[in-house]
This record gives sequence, structure tokens and C-alpha cells, in this order.
Amino acid sequence: MRTHYCGRVTEALVGKEVTVCGWVYHRRDHGGVIFIDLRDYTGWVQVVADPDLDTAFDVADEARNEYVLRVIGKVRPRPEGTVNDSLATGAVEIVGRKIQILNRSDVLPFQLEENDVGEATRLKYRYLDLRRDTMQQKLRMRHQVSRFLRSYLDSREFIEVETPILTKSTPEGARDYLVPSRTQPGQFFALPQSPQLFKQLLMVSGFDRYYQLARCFRDEDLRADRQPEFTQLDVEMSFITEENIMEMMEAMITGLFREVLGVALPSPFPRMRYQEVLARFGSDRPDLRVSMELVELKDVMKQVEFKVFSAPANSEKGRVVALRVPKGSTLTRQAIDQYTAFVGRFGARGLAYIKVNVLANGREGLQSPIVKFLPDEVLQVIVERTAAVDGDLIFFGADKEDVVNDAMGALRVRLGHDLGLLDGDWRPLWVIDFPMFGYDAQADRWNSLHHPFTAPKQEHLSVLESDPGKALSRAYDLVLNGTEIGGGSIRIHQSEVQKTVFSALDIADDEAKEKFGFLLDALRYGAPPHGGIAFGLDRIVSMMAGADSIREVIAFPKTQKAVCPLTQAPGNVDESQLRDLGIRLRKLATVEPR
Repeated sequence: MRTHYCGRVTEALVGKEVTVCGWVYHRRDHGGVIFIDLRDYTGWVQVVADPDLDTAFDVADEARNEYVLRVIGKVRPRPEGTVNDSLATGAVEIVGRKIQILNRSDVLPFQLEENDVGEATRLKYRYLDLRRDTMQQKLRMRHQVSRFLRSYLDSREFIEVETPILTKSTPEGARDYLVPSRTQPGQFFALPQSPQLFKQLLMVSGFDRYYQLARCFRDEDLRADRQPEFTQLDVEMSFITEENIMEMMEAMITGLFREVLGVALPSPFPRMRYQEVLARFGSDRPDLRVSMELVELKDVMKQVEFKVFSAPANSEKGRVVALRVPKGSTLTRQAIDQYTAFVGRFGARGLAYIKVNVLANGREGLQSPIVKFLPDEVLQVIVERTAAVDGDLIFFGADKEDVVNDAMGALRVRLGHDLGLLDGDWRPLWVIDFPMFGYDAQADRWNSLHHPFTAPKQEHLSVLESDPGKALSRAYDLVLNGTEIGGGSIRIHQSEVQKTVFSALDIADDEAKEKFGFLLDALRYGAPPHGGIAFGLDRIVSMMAGADSIREVIAFPKTQKAVCPLTQAPGNVDESQLRDLGIRLRKLATVEPR
């Protein structure tokens, strides 16, 4: 139907007849001559409909925005003074000899050039939203990313293997999406939260190197970087160490950013132990663009009379830290109150501070309601450890360790962005040496910090049963600008070690056999040492595209309530369908407005 794309009609085609197809982007009637900007995914070109060409002019006169047209005409240079240098086709135009309306369009619910269209409307009419140039670019970038990742792994002898979508429900941290079985009444499939078990089975099967752009499903509370269905790059390798995996994946991510964005990531990526990143940044996914760090003060606060500090300082599970904000003394009381409310979301009961005015004036140069409660020698240690100078502000966090880490870690990032204290555009980090387990005091049991198939460090095998809290894992996360974009581990490949880990997690033999019996059986038949990693494709693309949410880089996403405004899913089904599945509803639930 066409000989050329709209955005590729250039000066090289002057004097030639072309056929283009697309949508009416703009239409202008200039005193009898009609100009149409015709758009396809490559861009747009100006079409001129002259009244001397009656048929073409009449059709152009009828056309409106978003009508679908086919235009046949000759390319000519634009008249002097009308050239648009910012446009690839800006030096030429097509004189329409024949214009055909392929389809008409109703008036759009919003104009494609509008920037303030609500997300609910955009998602309801997603097929129109996706016509916009910004959305076209984001999804084409997603394709570019996927293509590079496949090419990189193909060149290193990986094989892409698809794993089941209908599988068995296994405990992996989030709720499963369940699918009732018609052929096995009362039984349910689960949609996979990840292909974890299957990729391990592929290593047992001898495939050596596997990857997959895998669809994953988790029924969890949603936010900007979560969707009920998402895509991850899943990678697994045999006869490999964590060092090998990190080196290969680091080269992949470095190559990806160079290929797609023309960006050279800092290389090699720094590596930090889990305990170090918590101590310095309060988070295991720190944004290293923010140079501010938490400074430990627990030791010097044990003897002070100020109970806000001394109580957590004398608690085994307490923590007291300081955070120096360069030039922060200019923050108003109102701003400090807002930051106090912010840390309150993370459980903090307040936010003490000291403004450093003139250090040479000693105690008098420090402005704060808490200064009077702190001895001179303690104030001196605070100033020295934080390296505070005139004009700085020091915030304090004092509470249970997890509350301090969560609150002050989040405050550090918030201040960095609010005050422009960011160093560099991209700062990657490998986080290593994670604990194997985290203790759940309410349930009085240990839980896997990653998943129960993560291998412990060889030297920590002996403490798995006697003191699980001391065991470190062979896990690693890749963090970029404060977002975890990938995580993985060396897996357990020996059935006895796997049983020991299940025992530490208080998973009985019967439960383990019921939920993971097929994996445990496979480990008994010569499973090779293996490990891997999974990257959140949606997160990576959204960061590269500068999007605020992964919904911006998914063609047809769900809302934060896990609803699709376009298709109105989820929806009701016929009672006959439920009968086929052996499901009887006692009472239909009342459906609330979406």
C-alpha cells in the first residue's frame, strides 16, 4: 500500500512520486490550500492538497485529525522560509495527486499532544495513548533492550527455554494467582512467581546455560515499580561461581547502557557487604548518587541523660545515627517539620537536629532544642565524626535498628533529591554477603532472606543448624540508583544441604516433599553446581526511559488496584463456567466502583 514511511521522505526523493500511509496529525486550511501533517511511527511529513487537483483537494477537505489516509504524490522542496530544520522531513513536502481515506475517526477523548491527561483515561484508551510519540519511543526502547539482552546471551552459548505458566503453588514470598482445574476438580494451578525451580531443573538436565524473558505473576500490593504480571530476564548457569556470574552480568548491563543510551557506566561496579550498606546507608539498595552517609553514634550516647538517645543506645537491638546535610542550616522550621512527618511513615517517633552555625563559638554555635541535653564532649564527637562545618545541619535517628535504617535511609535519599545533592547520573553497586535468614519474632521462626534454594557460604555450613542467624549466603543483588534491578545466588545442588536449610526454616519433611518433592528428587540424580540471576526488565527499561512508573513501559498495564481500565478485567464469568470448574458461589460479592 505504500512505497515509503512518512518520516523517511527526505530531499533524496525530490522529484519522485511516493505513496505514504498514516494518520492525520494536523490539518490546516490556508486560504484554499490544505496542509496535512501525515504521521506514522517513523515521524510525519507535510502533504499539500492544491485546489487545482479537485479530487485530492475534496478528500483533504473532508479529512480530520486521526483519519487514516493513503497519499500518492510527488516530493518537492518546501518554499523558502518554510523549511523546518528540527524535522527530518522538514525540507520537503508531498504534493498530493491522490488522497484516499482508509478509515475515519471519531473525536478523540483527549488530544495526543496533551500532557496532563489522567492515567485512568490514558489506560482506558491505551491504544490511543500508545500512538503518542513518547509512548512509541518507550516501547521501542523496550524492544531494543530485549533484543540486546538476547543477542548478548546468544553470543555466550545460552539457550532460551520456555517454562510452564500453569504450575504448582509453592511458597515464594507473595500470594499466588490461582487457576482452578476443570479436569481435576478441587485442584488448582498457580501462575509462576518466577521460573526458579524449573531453571534449576534445566541445569540438572544438562543444558548448562539457560535464559528466558519470563512472564511472572504475583498477587501483592502494587506501587510504581510493581505490577501483578511483569517480565524478568531469567538466567541460570552450571559449573559457575558467583564471581563468574557477576562479571558476565556486569559486562551485559554495561554493554546494554552503551548500546541503547550511549552511556558508559562506572566500571568495575563497586561491591559492598550487606552489613556495610546497612550501616552506611540504612538500606540494602542504596542510591550511591547521594554522597551523604549515616554515622554511628551508639557508643557515645550510652551515658547521656537524654533518654531519646540513651535508651536505644543501651538496647541490643537499638541504633543511634547522625546524618550530615551539607549547607542544611538554611532549612526552615516548616521544612524540618515536613521531614519529621516523612520519617514518621517509617515508624520514627521524631527527628532531632542540630544546625551548625559557627563552630568556633563552641556550644553557642550549635542551634537546636537538644543541645542543652548533650555534654560538650559528646557534641564534639558528633561534629568530628560527621565532619560538619559551618552552615551544615545534622539530623539524628534513634530507635530500634530496623526503624532507624528504614527512616534515615529514606530520609537520606529524599534530602539528596530535594536539595540536589546527587553525584553522577548512574551509580551501580553489587551487594554481597547477605545473611541466609531473617528472624520473624512474631512467628518465632527463621525466614529465607532470598529464597530457600540459596546456597550458604561453604564455611558457614556448620552453623546452619546450631546458629542460623550467623550463616551468610552466596547471594548477590545489583542495585542501580537506589533500585534493585537484579538479584540471584549460587543454588543448593546437594539434597542433604537443601534438607538442612528446610529444617532451619522449620519446613518439615512432609511439607518439603509435598511442595518441593520434584526438586529434591532431582538433586539426588547428579545435580551440577549452578547459580543464576534474574533482572527486572520493566524496571530497567523504565529507568533508562526516565519514566516514573513501570506502567509507562508496559503496553497494557494494570492500575494500582490491579484493574485493566481498557478491558475491564477482572470481570464476572458465566455460572456455567463456574459449574464446569466445580465452583459454587454462596453469594456474589458486591463489586465496588473501580
